Amino acid sequence: MLKTLLAQVKEFKADSIKTPLFMVLEVAMEMTIPLLMASIIDDGVNAGNLQHIYKVGAIMIVVALIGLLGGLMGGKYGARASTGFARNLREAMYANIQTFSFSNIDKFSTAGLVTRLTTDVTNIQNAYQMILRMCFRAPTTLIVAMIMAFSINARIASIYLVAVVFLAIILGIAIKYTMRYFNEVFKKYDDMNASVQENITAQRVVKAYVREDYEIQKFHKASDNIYKMFLKAEKVIALNGPLMQFTIYTCILLISWLGANMIVSNELTTGNLMSLLAYCMNILSSLMMVSMIFVMITMSMASARRISEVLDEKADITNPEHPVCEVADGSVRFENVTFRYNKNSERPVLNQINFEVKSGETIGILGGTGSSKTSLVNLISRLYDVNEGAVYVGGKDVRCYDLEVLRNQVSVVLQKNVLFSGTVLENLRWGDENATEEECRRACQLACADDFISKMPEQYNTHIEQGGSNLSGGQKQRLCIARALLKKPKVLILDDSTSAVDTATDARIRKAFATEIPNTTKFIIAQRISSIQDADRIIVMNEGNIDGIGTHDELLESNLIYREVYEAQTGGSGDFDENGGEA
Repeated sequence: MLKTLLAQVKEFKADSIKTPLFMVLEVAMEMTIPLLMASIIDDGVNAGNLQHIYKVGAIMIVVALIGLLGGLMGGKYGARASTGFARNLREAMYANIQTFSFSNIDKFSTAGLVTRLTTDVTNIQNAYQMILRMCFRAPTTLIVAMIMAFSINARIASIYLVAVVFLAIILGIAIKYTMRYFNEVFKKYDDMNASVQENITAQRVVKAYVREDYEIQKFHKASDNIYKMFLKAEKVIALNGPLMQFTIYTCILLISWLGANMIVSNELTTGNLMSLLAYCMNILSSLMMVSMIFVMITMSMASARRISEVLDEKADITNPEHPVCEVADGSVRFENVTFRYNKNSERPVLNQINFEVKSGETIGILGGTGSSKTSLVNLISRLYDVNEGAVYVGGKDVRCYDLEVLRNQVSVVLQKNVLFSGTVLENLRWGDENATEEECRRACQLACADDFISKMPEQYNTHIEQGGSNLSGGQKQRLCIARALLKKPKVLILDDSTSAVDTATDARIRKAFATEIPNTTKFIIAQRISSIQDADRIIVMNEGNIDGIGTHDELLESNLIYREVYEAQTGGSGDFDENGGEA
């Protein structure tokens, strides 16, 4: 885990080394000042030597300035190293997420990934800065001050040793309990972020069903869970403060009492007692810093594990060693394909699928909910890999292709339409970033999207809200189809992508496909018979198996499922345009 995280320090290694060096310099100067103070008192004030006071006083000022410089430079380099480290972590996680296949993405919740990229990285950033500055400063101060104290008077210095052992035991007990709470609290963060994301995304539904109070209560519950977990941890941590203060003041009283007796008996000078008291404060304040470091590290360990999970996750689907960089044509073949989302599940999602499609054919896919229609077409663009058998595109196994090449030539309009904030043109150019406005307009004409875009105030420069919230469902579907067409693919997959479009427009889109892109292989998943009845062949799916395959007329005669769906939809179903929009 640490190796994974520290690999992201990269160009900030120099800053990470400079920070502790400057902190050690600051400590060295701080540890010198009590000795100089003792010299002023014993050899200056008590001896009445004013020249000695001026001389040592000037040295103290120089030492203090050097210490100040060390502290400032340590803070500067520490801030740069920690913020740079956090930036690299975010970029590395985000870049790795982009390589994930669908199966990788399925392992993480969206809210969980957001938490890891934000809250968890911030925790690591704070902990890293604390480690670079305090993790070197506090132990160095503790060790040097202890050595200096023992060199002055071992008898009094032994008081420090007892205090350090006592506080170390208390600190160990506190860490044991807080670690458990911090491990749980970030899971609660995921729940809260999921609640926020779901509520904001579905705001219209929330208001339509007057569920604001319910959503507020749900958020309150998630937020309250975080509060309770942090409260439990903070209660344990809060005990450190009073115990530290109690120990400090006890040490000061013991040193003052014992030191005064030793001064009276001439075993100790006044200056040495002042130095010992100064070192006492240094030792015990460094112990307080150490306790803060341990608390911060304890809290960040849970974040470190969560970040490492994302960084260590390897994409299930990668390019082969020598990828094929050209798709010959749009032919598709499934050969004894079996597929499971979970490799350990007994029942496959797709079982022994076999069929062949010639380049340029239009294939309709029909089946009930859960019949694995989407799973079938996801294998063509290699969004998932088969467990058994093989899928061929252009005569080659999809696992032989360069992923970018394959997915550019197998264009998919997914079941859930996703648009991004930006103009219509910017969204269309996801299909081809170099597409001209005329090419975008032509794609929209084929997808029957040009009609409504032309009526917008700024037409193709009209701004689309995040998720396409200012468009209707049918408009979003048509824009997504146009975006896919801009790829000029050899295989086009429409995954129930005209469900929100009226049958007249649906018919116009199919007619445009037939006349304008006849050489493109088209897979059309649909619930309406009218959307696929003119296809060259129709595949009927049932519980992960092909129940039937053939033309519309052939399936009406030979396939019970297809016939039942057809009769249900055409027997007075209320379809307002059963003729497919033709006059």
